[in-house]
Amino acid sequence: MHPFLNRALATALASTLACSAALAQAPAAWPTKPIHLIVPFSAGGANDLMARSAAEGASKALGQPVIVENKPGGGTTLGADLVSKAAPDGYTFLASAAGVISNSMIKKRMPYQDADLVPVAMIGLAPSVILVPADAPYNTLKEFIAASRKGDGFHWATAGTGSTPHFVAGVLQTKYDTKLDIVPYKSGSESITAVLGKQVEATSEASIVAIPYLKSGKLKALADTWTARISAYPDLATATEQGYGELRIAHWAGVHAPRNTPPAILDRMAAAIDAAMKTAEVANRLKGMGIEPIGGTRVTFEKFIADERARLGAVVKATGMKDE
Repeated sequence: MHPFLNRALATALASTLACSAALAQAPAAWPTKPIHLIVPFSAGGANDLMARSAAEGASKALGQPVIVENKPGGGTTLGADLVSKAAPDGYTFLASAAGVISNSMIKKRMPYQDADLVPVAMIGLAPSVILVPADAPYNTLKEFIAASRKGDGFHWATAGTGSTPHFVAGVLQTKYDTKLDIVPYKSGSESITAVLGKQVEATSEASIVAIPYLKSGKLKALADTWTARISAYPDLATATEQGYGELRIAHWAGVHAPRNTPPAILDRMAAAIDAAMKTAEVANRLKGMGIEPIGGTRVTFEKFIADERARLGAVVKATGMKDE
């Protein structure tokens, strides 16, 4: 056969194989059935509410129901493990939170690898709020830090090792020499109760949980620990505004998928979530509760995850945080 024909046939064959591979990766008509969004928390919390808003909006954009399933346990590892082992076909996703980053840093054993889950899109975040008793003698973060350095320091309630309040305390301790004795409780609600009863001097909690206590006058807020003021409580200054720029911690929710889920599916899901977060109905509802809708692309969420991994990893290393 003529060399030119050989080359032409080889090129045609390579092109056919490449197209076949691409078609194997690209779903013909996804989604064709309901999608399951696994929430590794109990119903009613900040992450659950963000996940349900994303599911509602994504369902409208994709034309299929997005069913929320609550699978709490193991510091989010139970739900995350279920998703990590699910078929990568675009019908099972994880409503992820900080634990998807920090669990492998602090736990001795993990049922899955970090690489088994891939970022899809950011949903939103609830800034963490530093809370103290309503009659506490300090009104700013600076006054609180200074007061903590006297005597034996303060007791700080967390929702357990590796919880968001634990990381807030870790930054306060390692970056700003705040003298804190960590008191782990089983949940954020128990931590709030401990502050109300003055068993501890302070804790931090998601804005959606904190704001009702602030508006009723039962607790006092010293700072919003994210980079912008809370839409539903704009009078509260951020830690950055008060001179503590290293204190950037939030209760965030995103979506992760099993590794090897086709990129075309990931892109469509990310676009659906982004569209949901930008609708006035969803955005206004979330902001009214103290949650900031974010959305964005796969690329922006991947960057967020990388930045969070670096920041939280530094806190774990500096504090020696371990979940025994």
